[in-house]
Amino acid sequence: MVGSALYGSAAMDPIEKAEPLPEELDPTELPAAPPAEDGSGGKSTREVVLGRNVHTMCFAVKEPEDDDEVTGEREAYMASVLARYRKSLLERTKHHLGYPYNLDFDYGALNQLQHFSINNLGDPFIESNYGVHSRQFEVGVLDWFARLWELEKNEYWGYITNCGTEGNLHGILVGREVFPDGILYASKESHYSVFKAARMYRMDCEKVGTLISGEIDCADFEKKLILNKGKPAIINVNIGTTVKGAVDDLDMVIETLEKTGYKDQFYIHCDGALFGLMMPFVKRAPKVSFKKPIGSVSVSGHKFVGCPMPCGVQITRLKHINALSSNVEYLASRDATIMGSRNGHAPIFLWYTLNRKGYRGFQKEVQKCLRNAHYLKDQLRAAGIGAMLNELSSTVVFERPKDEEFVRRWQLACEGNIAHVVVMPNVTIEKLDYFLNELTQQRLIWYQDGETRPPCLAADIGDGCFCALHKQ
Repeated sequence: MVGSALYGSAAMDPIEKAEPLPEELDPTELPAAPPAEDGSGGKSTREVVLGRNVHTMCFAVKEPEDDDEVTGEREAYMASVLARYRKSLLERTKHHLGYPYNLDFDYGALNQLQHFSINNLGDPFIESNYGVHSRQFEVGVLDWFARLWELEKNEYWGYITNCGTEGNLHGILVGREVFPDGILYASKESHYSVFKAARMYRMDCEKVGTLISGEIDCADFEKKLILNKGKPAIINVNIGTTVKGAVDDLDMVIETLEKTGYKDQFYIHCDGALFGLMMPFVKRAPKVSFKKPIGSVSVSGHKFVGCPMPCGVQITRLKHINALSSNVEYLASRDATIMGSRNGHAPIFLWYTLNRKGYRGFQKEVQKCLRNAHYLKDQLRAAGIGAMLNELSSTVVFERPKDEEFVRRWQLACEGNIAHVVVMPNVTIEKLDYFLNELTQQRLIWYQDGETRPPCLAADIGDGCFCALHKQ
């Protein structure tokens, strides 16, 4: 097995006193967890025990010896740890399908900047006393996104965040500051960070129902708006939900708000973590644009763009930002962001990618992702496996594999009876075929007794269910 080849007794520690690498370093070799009593119909799920899960595979930090002669051996030991860790990363990347990260990138030209501590603390548009920053790259990236979403340079404000969650936290915070007594509305399939924001800001929050596709149910939204008439509405609109990749109908959301008499009493934040950057390049896709009455848009930079570190972009209207900003004298800048210190390397990676690919390059990658997603969906259905793909999405939803070790091997994201594969630019037809072959072979084993049957997915994906009851 892979684990024994990489981490067996042959790869011994070069320092006698240092502990050998734990066998659990290889994620494929982690022991299976006992079945959880969670009402999952006997499905084995990984047990999460605070502290224990990570400590079984952590690398201890050892104090260096006083004798300088040991230093060379210690360096060799650390190099061997890192080399084997790299091999584990290569293995895990090879079986990476369930989470939306574009692993197809080459930033070798930026290695020359890794020796600098680049920090963009404070407002990106106001240079602080800290001189080792990358604001000139950050603002260039922000200008590109503002242009994409049709907002003039003198009318927008934004910054490079540390992740998509921070973008949602900031967008909803702006909405709360504009309407302090507003109620937050979000579909039940919104990202967990939206509901985290409601808890953090002590906001009243209404969970809105969804259609079978996963997009917001505007009929239910209308009912909840009418019940709360008199209080402003702060709405999270999903440009691609986490599990099904569903895109909320922004135009219908706006129409519903106006129909129920909210007019200027609403703020819309668009969570475009993944598809916010893909949608502009999908034919016939509805536009996310500041020419419509939206307040902010956020996307992740480590997903479709392919940055090697988590980051994101948050854009809002300049007129709103004064509601939550304050001057900080010792920085000689303004505090308007969620975080203080911000990764100054991330804007450079984003700038580098945007310059290399441009609108045309992204368009080609989007078309490739959609083609490959349709291929996966069609192949799953041809194999008799229930599957669904939303029209504007590259997230293929299908029957949850019965074996949790298979789920972990392929790093699939699961919820109830369904799992999904997010087709990113690095996911090739060859990789999908590799996955499909392994899935179909394993499935024959899981259901070979004829008594155990695949789950019914009708409630999750509608007509795409291929269970014994709905098989055509």
